[in-house]
Amino acid sequence: MRISIYQGPAEAGTVARNLDRLEGQATKAASLGARLLICPEMFLTGYNIGAATAARLAEASEGRSLARAARIARDLGIALLFGYPERGSNGAIYNAVSLIDRFGATLASYRKCHLFGELDRAMFCAGSGPSEAVELEGVRIGLLICYDVEFPETVRLLSLQGVDLVAVPTALMEPFEVVARTLVPARAVENQIYLAYANRCGREADLRYCGSSCVVGPEGAWLARAGRGEELIVADLDLERLRASRAHNTYLGDRRPKLYAPLADAARVQSRGTAT
Repeated sequence: MRISIYQGPAEAGTVARNLDRLEGQATKAASLGARLLICPEMFLTGYNIGAATAARLAEASEGRSLARAARIARDLGIALLFGYPERGSNGAIYNAVSLIDRFGATLASYRKCHLFGELDRAMFCAGSGPSEAVELEGVRIGLLICYDVEFPETVRLLSLQGVDLVAVPTALMEPFEVVARTLVPARAVENQIYLAYANRCGREADLRYCGSSCVVGPEGAWLARAGRGEELIVADLDLERLRASRAHNTYLGDRRPKLYAPLADAARVQSRGTAT
C-alpha cells in the first residue's frame, strides 16, 4: 500500500483554510497513488494555540469539520488521518486524531495519552489508553500522537496487537530533532513495523518545528523523508518485506515477559532503586 505524509505549515485557528488544505493535499496524494494521507498533530487548528482557543475550536468526533473531512475522503477515494482538538462527551478537551477510510467512515479515533509539558497540560486532558489496531486495505494500523512514540511501551503494545504500521501525527519542535533522527527509526526496528511520523513545519508563536517527517521501514531505513519546509512525501509499504524482516529479526519472539514484570509496577521499581 502506498501512503503519503503532508508536512504542513502552522495556521493557528484557521479551521476552514486547513480543511481546504486537507482537500488539496489529499487530491495530490491520490493522484500519486496513495491510499492514505497522514497529516500532523492538531492539523485542523494549529498546535500552540492556548487553552482558550483549543476549547473554542474543539469539536466532537462527529462534528462539522470531521463531516467535511469524511466527504473529502469519500470524494477523492483516499483514507485520511489528521489531528484536532476533540470535545469529549464529558466536556473535556483532548488532543485527538481521527482515521477516516476512503468511503468516509471513521475507522479509529485516538486521544493522546502522554501530555508534553505545560503546553499540552494547559490545553488537554490525557487519553485513557492505547488505540486499538484497525485494518485498512490489508494493513493493520495503530495510532499514536507525538510524545507518545517517545515511550517504548506504547509502540510495543501496538506491535503485540500485530500492527504493520504505526502512524504518528506530531508537532515536534526544536531542539528535539533527535526524536525524528534516532528514536523513530529505533521504534521501527525494535518492533519490526513500518512507522510513519508526520510533523508540522515553520513557526507557530514561540515554537519552531523541526520538519523531518518520515516513513521508516522495519530495518530502520528511511523510505521517505522530508526536509524542514512544506512537503508531501510518499512511500510504499511492502508486507512481504515486513514478513521477511520479522523472520530475520525475531525481537518479539525472543522476548521474556516474566523478566519485565517489574515494569508494570512502578512502586516496586522505585523501591528497588531506593534500596540500591
